[in-house]
Amino acid sequence: MERLWAPWRMEFILNEKPSYCIFCLDAAQSEVAEKERLVLYRDTHSFVMLNRYPYTTGHLLVSPYRHVCTLQDLTSDEMVQLFENVRLACGITTKALSPEGYNIGINLGKIAGAGVADHLHIHIVPRWVGDANFMTVIADVRVVPEGLSATYEKFLPFFQEVSRTAES
Repeated sequence: MERLWAPWRMEFILNEKPSYCIFCLDAAQSEVAEKERLVLYRDTHSFVMLNRYPYTTGHLLVSPYRHVCTLQDLTSDEMVQLFENVRLACGITTKALSPEGYNIGINLGKIAGAGVADHLHIHIVPRWVGDANFMTVIADVRVVPEGLSATYEKFLPFFQEVSRTAES
């Protein structure tokens, strides 16, 4: 029998869910806290973070800072920047991981599958041929072949370069 190791899933299963919104970030967070929260990039109205419980390697989340739950609640500036950062995140993911495609989606409301229904966020899920194999179909198990810290470290230099370019 072959064993599949996904130790981060047990943390999700056993731990209490946070009492705070995972998308409400403190503007004065330190770099250590950024890494702990898996934040890769901050812009004026939105930010990009790695999903702690990914569907595949490189599953990113793009969210506005403001705690809103519908597209209608976003200002025009927030909407534009949110989707600019989706485009940015896809471009960086292409450079870092070379996926063959993407699923990009917004789950609006708990009934639509939103894990955090009251703070809008966009999922960017890189896809490769064969990434949804028999394990997903038969065993209802998803194999994520790379640990979060390794994926974070792959992405970080690309996002840091964008930040440095924006500052100059």
